[in-house]
Amino acid sequence: MDKEQYRAGPEQEGARLDSALAALCSAARTEVQRWIEAGAVCLNGRPARSSARLREGDILSLIRPEPVEWRVQAQQLPLHIIYEDAALLVVNKPKGMVVHPAPGNPDGTLVNALLWHCRGELSGIGGVLRPGIVHRIDKDTSGLLAVAKTDAAHRSLAEQIAAHRFLREYRAVVYGALKEQEGTVNAPIGRHPADRKRMAVNEKNGKPACTHYRLVEPLDGFSHIACRLETGRTHQIRVHMASIGHPVAGDPVYGPKRVITSLQGQCLHAKTLGFLHPLSGEMLRFDCPLPEYFTEFLRKNSL
Repeated sequence: MDKEQYRAGPEQEGARLDSALAALCSAARTEVQRWIEAGAVCLNGRPARSSARLREGDILSLIRPEPVEWRVQAQQLPLHIIYEDAALLVVNKPKGMVVHPAPGNPDGTLVNALLWHCRGELSGIGGVLRPGIVHRIDKDTSGLLAVAKTDAAHRSLAEQIAAHRFLREYRAVVYGALKEQEGTVNAPIGRHPADRKRMAVNEKNGKPACTHYRLVEPLDGFSHIACRLETGRTHQIRVHMASIGHPVAGDPVYGPKRVITSLQGQCLHAKTLGFLHPLSGEMLRFDCPLPEYFTEFLRKNSL
């Protein structure tokens, strides 16, 4: 693979590395960000962050990774459908299932199952890897997801999310006893400055994020809470609750290092969805019971 080099000119002065390089090498900014995270980009001979600011004369070097052609296969996998019509469906994703294919998880995902069930009739706005996916939840978070079958439905749901008219309420078990019965964490979330694989409250480079929480039930050493999202940043509830000293029980990234073997990941469940139907305008609301892993943990830690 040949090395590409670019010199920052006056027009790149003060620009972010990812934005400037995307323009210089005619690539999408998100793709450039992936290259930077993979170490394929250097600034003046050294690896740099996407947010690095350029000066005139800086040398940007790139070893462009070979493109990988993804062919996402339909797979006949168990799929718990709560609701379905011609425009969309609502599914209850189990804990442990990845939402869409990615390196390390090429198949066995919710998208593979959706392609089989819907015979490929899914919105194409999310691209080949994320057909129909309007919003996501983590692999080890269980619960409800709305999936768009048409591009029109996808746009409608995405607009409702952006306008904070899309109801998403989660249940979680967090460490410790809450000082207040309810509260709000309004703090921007972005990449952790020292660990690019983690998210963090990031006042400088984060995007606005808001989580409302309330106590459902005090437990022995834990609290059962409900969380309502205004925004949908990556790992939002996990980051926000950890930032106020109440990480989600079982969270391997933002919680204590000790493992809770009965959980196998964070105790977090997307319990309720509510939105306007893209075609009829009718208000739809869906609620699913807490899964067994969640109720068993509540039982074991009840007061």
